[in-house]
Amino acid sequence: MQHSTLFSPLKLGPYQLKNRIALPPLTRSRSSQPGDIPNALMAHYYAQRTGAGFMVTEGTQIEPRGQGYAWTPGIYSKAQIQGWKKVTQAVHNKGGIIFAQLWHVGRVSHTSLQPDNGAPVAPSAIAADAVKVFVETGPGEGGLAEPSMPRALSTQEVKELVALYAQAARNALEAGFDGVELHCANGYLVNQFISEHTNQREDEYGGSLENRLRFLKEIVTAVAEVVGPQRMGVRFAPLFESTNEDRVYLGLVESDPHHTYLEAIRVLQQAGIAYLSLAEADWEQAPDLPQDFYNDVRQAFSGRIMYAGKYTPEKATKLLAEGHGDMFGFGRPFIANPDLPQRIAQAWPLNEVDPMTMYGGTEKGYTDYPCY
Repeated sequence: MQHSTLFSPLKLGPYQLKNRIALPPLTRSRSSQPGDIPNALMAHYYAQRTGAGFMVTEGTQIEPRGQGYAWTPGIYSKAQIQGWKKVTQAVHNKGGIIFAQLWHVGRVSHTSLQPDNGAPVAPSAIAADAVKVFVETGPGEGGLAEPSMPRALSTQEVKELVALYAQAARNALEAGFDGVELHCANGYLVNQFISEHTNQREDEYGGSLENRLRFLKEIVTAVAEVVGPQRMGVRFAPLFESTNEDRVYLGLVESDPHHTYLEAIRVLQQAGIAYLSLAEADWEQAPDLPQDFYNDVRQAFSGRIMYAGKYTPEKATKLLAEGHGDMFGFGRPFIANPDLPQRIAQAWPLNEVDPMTMYGGTEKGYTDYPCY
């Protein structure tokens, strides 16, 4: 069997994973309206993919202001918690392990998605560029729009957001999730606090790198108190070089990404969380992370490490053999191949993903991809 090491079991916190293949967080915009409520269709989608040793939900907004794309699910209302119970039950019925990804987009939003059409919130009033948001243009129809100008959060509001993350973690446990992942990547809210480009604050949350990491540290601490550090992960997306494609990562390339992210990872190491998820650039000809970064991450963090971003079974097997990673997320292949682990194990050919049905819509391009 090819890539047999990907099928070796792995201990993750209190859980025993059957393989190293993960379903990473993938926004699909299929929640029920009004209310951004997870539904039976979503439960079916996740249940189809329980061949994965580990699953993380699509980003789920922790509060109404945290939404940056139409029809993405939330985890702050009673109806949403009930909706997620359908998902967790369907996954658990098939022996799967699933974490909820807690998400707040910060400035990457549009007034039409915000409560009372207000301005999106951010560390500083700096507009997001080189990125589009997905807004509703008509009943069941969506289109891309420029993000709206955000307003800066007050110090008190930042502290209230930390409490909102903790509440979202409580809601995730109530919904039956096995744990939570904090979305701190891709230019969204936590990333905006970390970045020197988007954080121009003059209070305790801005200025030095230590201050810019304070919001991350407070959220990790607050959420760990709710779920326990061994039932949580954090996702970063370190970007080392800027190209025309960095719009995927919203252009947040730090002047010293190596130092910035190693310091961020030390925050996680101190908290004792179960895993670190690193999303690599995933466009054509995207560069791998620098070799010394892989090495230093492993030195700095003693928990499990998950990598994702245009991974092939070959690349994952290589990184596993080199000792850099423990779990590997396969995004687009998992969208088009609900039975992906079996296909990898048997070297069966893969379905191609349909780019037209990625966001919003029905079961078409969602739950109707055939198994081999």
